Amino acid sequence: MAPFSRPLEPNEERDRLLDATLAHVPFDGWSDKALLAGAKDLGLDPEVARRAFPGGALDLIGYHSARADRRMSEAAAALDLAALGVRQRIAALLRARFEANADAREAIRAAMAVLALPPNLPIALTLLYRTVDATWWAAGDASTTFSFYTKRLLLAGVYLTTLNFWLGDRSEGCAETWAFLERRLADVMRIQKARGRLDGALPDIPELFRAFRHATGARRPSRRREWPSADNQTGEKPPPSNPER
Repeated sequence: MAPFSRPLEPNEERDRLLDATLAHVPFDGWSDKALLAGAKDLGLDPEVARRAFPGGALDLIGYHSARADRRMSEAAAALDLAALGVRQRIAALLRARFEANADAREAIRAAMAVLALPPNLPIALTLLYRTVDATWWAAGDASTTFSFYTKRLLLAGVYLTTLNFWLGDRSEGCAETWAFLERRLADVMRIQKARGRLDGALPDIPELFRAFRHATGARRPSRRREWPSADNQTGEKPPPSNPER
């Protein structure tokens, strides 16, 4: 398996090639065979496909995850998040992410199997961090203190457990997944309320997060926010957070 490349710049050709490859992943896995089959469907030269994703399967998986993050952030503008509390914003964003990938469940299941391999653990952690970070930014999180890290740690657990539940959910409209997500978020809100009592007992956690951020290239907490997505140029301020909602 080819090594993981640095984050790939999004462009139309990569999007088209990824979509064509996804049709073959349930049969061929995240592999060079699936990539070349997708390229053939588009009438592209195999070398063009390999140059688009020089890291092979891991680049394809990483690009798919990053595109889902971008589209979730872009969807925030249509979700009227300003009228919602924090819990509802996070639920709406994650639901939008899952619904946008409804046709790629088998490909996502296969991606999780690839990322579960021990050599790929750093990549899996990087992609997970980017997803929860993008979710909090899209939700208008303005924290710059220790809570910046605890929020992402807690949401990582919510996202992973909900993702696994969603992959096996066959209820109408994934109603059971949305109920499961609400319950997990309610649990997190209870933990957040108790966080103040835990801070003194966990003095080394910020250092652990700083080390993780350095290893994954994750961004630092910043007081400068863009609402509701990185593409927004309106200058609109993020809505106030209401953890009780």
